[in-house]
Amino acid sequence: MTALLTLYDRLTAALNKIAGPALPTLARFVFAATLLIYFWKSASTKLGDGVFGFLKPGIGAYGQMFPKALEAAGYNTSELSFFHWLIAVAGTWAEFILPLLIVIGLFTRLASLGMIGFVIVQSLTDLYGHGGIEHAATVGAWFDRLSDGAILDQRAFWMLALLTLVLKGAGPLSVDKILSIRRA
Repeated sequence: MTALLTLYDRLTAALNKIAGPALPTLARFVFAATLLIYFWKSASTKLGDGVFGFLKPGIGAYGQMFPKALEAAGYNTSELSFFHWLIAVAGTWAEFILPLLIVIGLFTRLASLGMIGFVIVQSLTDLYGHGGIEHAATVGAWFDRLSDGAILDQRAFWMLALLTLVLKGAGPLSVDKILSIRRA
């Protein structure tokens, strides 16, 4: 039995040596393949008209972020406060910038932490602002036979990938790595 455990320890040590640097790069790749376009498409629905649309969010931004406040304002965005505008602009920019930083591996830990906060706020807005809490299939449930709940199931995997990047960094194929080599 000791020989079997020793062999197992050697194999897992070899795998750890290989997987250690590869895991963050793989997490960034999976993020790019599954979530980059998702977030960019979502952000593009929030832009206002014209060249400066990134400074004047469209009704889509307020509708996604503040559905109840927009409804209370009679869908007139000019009735919303400076706070609403600031959050809409910051949220839109975050949806463009943070995923890009993660994919290229620049300030990856900070960008991933920002995305974790973004996903938490997004999930709470989906649950309470858009009434998702009233639909069990949307919320999902852990430890059931289904794995397709948009909030608890899917976003748990998003968080796992992002938490991997917060804890492990961007990996060897990243701008962060290039900058760390230049600093050394």
